[in-house]
Parts: sequence; C-alpha cells; structure tokens
Amino acid sequence: MNALTGFFRVGPAQNDHLPALRMALGVAVPLVTLLLIDRIDLAVFAVFGAFTGIHGRGDSHGIRLQHQVAAGCVLLAAIAAGLLVNRYDAGPWGVVAGSVVMGALTSYAADRLMLRPPGAFFHVFAFAGTASIPSTAPVAEALLAALVSVLLSIAIGAAGWLNPRWRSPWPGRRRLVPPSGQVMAGNAGRYAIAAGASGAIATSLNLGHNYWAILSAIVPLAAATRMGRLHRAGHRLLGTIGGVGITAVLLVPDLAPWQLVLVLIVLQFATEMFVIRHYALAMLFITPLALLMSELAAPAADTGMLLLDRLVETLIGVVVGVAVSLLVGDPRRSRA
Repeated sequence: MNALTGFFRVGPAQNDHLPALRMALGVAVPLVTLLLIDRIDLAVFAVFGAFTGIHGRGDSHGIRLQHQVAAGCVLLAAIAAGLLVNRYDAGPWGVVAGSVVMGALTSYAADRLMLRPPGAFFHVFAFAGTASIPSTAPVAEALLAALVSVLLSIAIGAAGWLNPRWRSPWPGRRRLVPPSGQVMAGNAGRYAIAAGASGAIATSLNLGHNYWAILSAIVPLAAATRMGRLHRAGHRLLGTIGGVGITAVLLVPDLAPWQLVLVLIVLQFATEMFVIRHYALAMLFITPLALLMSELAAPAADTGMLLLDRLVETLIGVVVGVAVSLLVGDPRRSRA
C-alpha cells in the first residue's frame, strides 16, 4: 500500500522553473535558429546536444560548468558514433550492438565523472537516436549543430554566475565520491545486458524503432535502490501510455515545422518541471517530445503504427529492465 500511495505522491517543488527555463532555452535557441535558416533537418542533432543542459541541475555554477563540459564531450562522442552507424547503414542489429558498447562505456564514464543525473541513459539516447533516425544531413554539419548546442547549453548553465544575486561560490563543493572500479564495471555490465537483451527482442520481432525498447530497459538502472528501479520502471510504462495518448492528440492537426518547434520547447520545459518530482508525470511530456522530435526529422507514413510501436517497445524494455534489476545483482553500492 505504501508503494501504491507513493506512486501518486508528487515531490515538493525546488525552484524547478529555473533548470526548466535553462533547458527550454537551450533547446529553443538552436531550433528557432535552424528554422529561420531553413535547416530543420539538423534539429535532432541540436536537441541531442542540448542534453548537456540536463547535467549539474542542482550544482554551484563552477561545478555545473565542469560537469556540463564533461557530459557535453561524452554526448558529442555518442552522437559521432551514432552518425557513423547511420552512414554505414549498419541496420537495426548495428544499433543494438552499438547500444551495448555505448551503454557500457558511458555508464563507466558517468560513474567515473560523477555525472548527475547518473547513468548512461542520455548518452545511449543520443547514440541510438542518431543511428536510427533517417537523415541526409552531412556528418560535419550534424556534428557542428550538436557542438554549437552543447556550447550554448554550457554557456546558459554558467550565465547565472554573472549576476551577483544568483552567484554561487566558485567553483563550489560537491560531496560525492566515485564508486570503486568493481562497482563501475558491474554497472557497465548491467547496462550492456539490458541494452542487448531488449534490443535483440525488439529487432527479432521486426519492430520499427528498436532503440525505444533499449531506452526503456536502461532507464530504471540509474536508480539507487532496487525498489527505486522498480518504481522507475512502473512510472516509465504508465507515463508512456498517457504520453502516447497526448501525442495522438498533438498529431491530429498535422502541425507545420514551426508549430512543432514551439510544442517541443513547451514540452521540454514541462519535462524539467516534473522529472525530479514525479517521473510518470514527466513521461507525459517526454513521450510526445521524443515522438515529435522523430516526426520533425522524418515524418512517419503511419502515425498509428508509430504510436503502437512506442507502446510495445516500452513494454518490452520495462520487462527487461525489471528482470535485470531483479536478477543481475545490485547495481549500486552506497555512496557518500
């Protein structure tokens, strides 16, 4: 009963509008710019680069700068790897194999660098999304769009220090200790297992977006406790069901690119408002954000099948993620 009542409890607000505004601005500026110069084909790479702004949410300006630089470098490496898989047409199995490697490597890097939020989710998302979404944009231009977005997010994250009212001590302190090498290796292995198993199932069933299953499988692994991972998996599934319904409504009017951009900016803001307080509520916005981003890059011929794929692959991923959480030991030890 406690778990059930806990599901409906929304955490207290903690000035969430500030990181939400930073993240929305980090997405809005590159998307509007690309829209104005008629290069919306680069939008997906700019959004993946803007994931840099998610890191260091509650840190002082100096610590946030350090960790956003580190996270941005990892994201750029993931995007570059995804572009290579895409250009060499490695196919869905190439995406699975790459996600296994990327999950292990970026999990280890995130633990070693003590990135927050923890885990490999955003890096695998950047890799697998770049590898899977059809794009004819030149590799150099795609990387440039991602790089500019990374640099913009870092600048936005540090900009508050210029105002004496908001300025935090430089660089500030962070009471975190990296886990042991054994724990980091164990975490990396679990990401690899979850990504490989979920991706293999989705690909074997010939589903159209196997990386959605991969992402749903790895997202619970970042939680600190087993119960936390099970809660995160349940939130992912139920929030996705609601988010698919919202997406279906948003797809009815056949929005123009500029309208899609505006919707994406609003969805990004709403996501950051709730992602810490209640993950299922955040999924109501994350799901249409991901689907509309894919729609902006490569419009689907059958939106009904697109939404069905999202539901089925989320279910596959959640089942695999729960199985890995329960059967493959404890992914995290206590940290200071």
